[in-house]
Amino acid sequence: MTDFSSARSVSASGMQAQAQRLRHLSENISNADTPGYRRKLISFETALGQGDSISKVEVGRVSLDQTELSKVYDPAHPLADETGQYSGSNVDLLIELADAREAQRSYEANLKMFDQARKMSSSLMQLLRR
Repeated sequence: MTDFSSARSVSASGMQAQAQRLRHLSENISNADTPGYRRKLISFETALGQGDSISKVEVGRVSLDQTELSKVYDPAHPLADETGQYSGSNVDLLIELADAREAQRSYEANLKMFDQARKMSSSLMQLLRR
């Protein structure tokens, strides 16, 4: 595997991982008002490529955030107990939006690296053909 294709492979694995992270973040945001919903957390792991010493990014296990669910006071809600409260979600929209922005920027950085490696590889191939 050439250095350029290795760079593209690493960048592509980073893009895939960040895309999956964005999917989970969007699920968290869309379920922020769902009673009893626990936000999903995603972890990343490094993996060696096949026959390479190049590290790639892989998505690890998805886990549920075990922080306490918020208590919402609404006696008219069907899930409310005798005190008029029910368990909301533990999604903090500010944190989710900040994480989404970070994931988006990381995706864009990997895309830029992928594109640069592709352009350099293409230029090198054109020079070698001459």
